[in-house]
Amino acid sequence: MARQYFNSQLVDLERELLRMGALVEDQLRAAVRSLTEKDSVMAREVIAEDDRVDAMEMDIERSCLTLLALQQPLASDLRIISTALKIITDLERMADHATDIAQITLRLENQAFIKPLVDIPEMARLASSMVRLALNAYVHRSTDEAATMIRLDDDVDHLYAAIFHDLIALMQQNPSAVDQGTHLLFVANYIERVADHATNIGEWVIFMVTGERKDMND
Repeated sequence: MARQYFNSQLVDLERELLRMGALVEDQLRAAVRSLTEKDSVMAREVIAEDDRVDAMEMDIERSCLTLLALQQPLASDLRIISTALKIITDLERMADHATDIAQITLRLENQAFIKPLVDIPEMARLASSMVRLALNAYVHRSTDEAATMIRLDDDVDHLYAAIFHDLIALMQQNPSAVDQGTHLLFVANYIERVADHATNIGEWVIFMVTGERKDMND
């Protein structure tokens, strides 16, 4: 009976973690959309929702610590719980980056863009896909899915490099573009960091399944 209860608690933990992940995905998409559409209302909603993400992180952390304190988990159980604790930290930081992007939306809402925003939304789409795939790998306990997801980080990095070089060139040609260009560079950097956090989740999934910690960000 104790083991059955423990397993049901693990299922509940997984469900809450996926709910948090879905919210963070929504936050990232909304933040970038608020920027591309200059939607200050949406940006403020993203900023307001960050408190909800923080609360979910605290609730899941509490559940993890309760499982560790009240049960006698096996080594595999300990890896599942410790992985959940690591994942929620990465998800919370992703939500922070979505908030950062939304705040830039508010700073730029009255400005014409110095260039069409094409690569930034594509970069965000890839990063959001990485988050979803990372969580799927966690649910499926799949190292193959985790490794496949991690490889997408190269595509994100390539887009980031292209955005960086384009914006630097624009700012060099037009000093009046420096302020907005700098903010857009920050946006691209925040999205790149989201992809890095998704990669972290993939690494933790691999650890959870194999017991080996590998750095895939090199």
